[in-house]
Amino acid sequence: MTTAPLRLGISRCLLGEEVRFDGGHKRDTFLTEVFGRYVEWVPVCPEVEAGLGIPREAMRLVGDPQDPKLVTIKSGTDHTLALETMTTNRIEELKELDLSGYVFKKGSPSCGIERVRIYNEHGMPSRNGVGLFARAFIEQFPLIPVEEEGRLCDPRLRENFIERVFCYRRWQDLVQSGVTRQALVQFHTIHKYLLLAHHPQQCEVLGRLIGHTPQHRPKGLAHRYGELFMKTLAVKTTVRKHVNVLQHILGYFKERLGAHEKAELLGLIGDYHHGLTPLIVPLTLIKHYVQLFDLSYIREQVYLNSHPKELMLRNHV
Repeated sequence: MTTAPLRLGISRCLLGEEVRFDGGHKRDTFLTEVFGRYVEWVPVCPEVEAGLGIPREAMRLVGDPQDPKLVTIKSGTDHTLALETMTTNRIEELKELDLSGYVFKKGSPSCGIERVRIYNEHGMPSRNGVGLFARAFIEQFPLIPVEEEGRLCDPRLRENFIERVFCYRRWQDLVQSGVTRQALVQFHTIHKYLLLAHHPQQCEVLGRLIGHTPQHRPKGLAHRYGELFMKTLAVKTTVRKHVNVLQHILGYFKERLGAHEKAELLGLIGDYHHGLTPLIVPLTLIKHYVQLFDLSYIREQVYLNSHPKELMLRNHV
């Protein structure tokens, strides 16, 4: 599905490494045993790499949510500078590794990407903080898909994240091979139905952008397209949008189907629409007809195979 390895950053504790403040770990079996078969992990523990030791005193974020300090809970020791120094150096190293995604540890004062506890001067917590390392990473790599392991328990969020990881890797492959107008048009063409499943209006915007390729330099066009492409994929799919895509694809071969076959397929799409069956059921039959009728334009659509089937992501959406 890509020409380069899928290399993702990850919080070391999620791989089972005993690097947490209490000397424990938070090994995630999906990440290590399932998704890990397709991924080259790049483990990072900002607190350990900042020299804070194992075990260590528990820490929390305090102060301004936009510029918090990392302070130990009991002794009040400020480790902000140590973590910021480590972060600057580590991000420079990560720039060379061509990452396609990152999985952070939820709730961590260094790695959480949302709803991290942050304490005001009165010691009262709110959940509007972002981990110091995670914030810097996201600012430096705004297009790279990121997620927390806790949110990956949601089948739809899991499917969306992994789909974006594979799409971003394909985008990296395109950019690194040298973007031409023809290559960019082809890239958009094979992703059209996937984009349609995420945001129909943005899919049209991207199509118009591609349609005006002679007016743009390839490098500038690629930069603009890449930003909109990843932003569009970040919009969650819905059952209604998937049904729209399935019906679009059906339009390519419905006249070739007999009455019974057409009724069967429409029935499966209807069952999916009403929550009686997962997306994989009508999609599998559609893929069968695409192969049977040799519909090359549809067969090349990333939507049909946006991630390895062994992950079974569409069995649950």
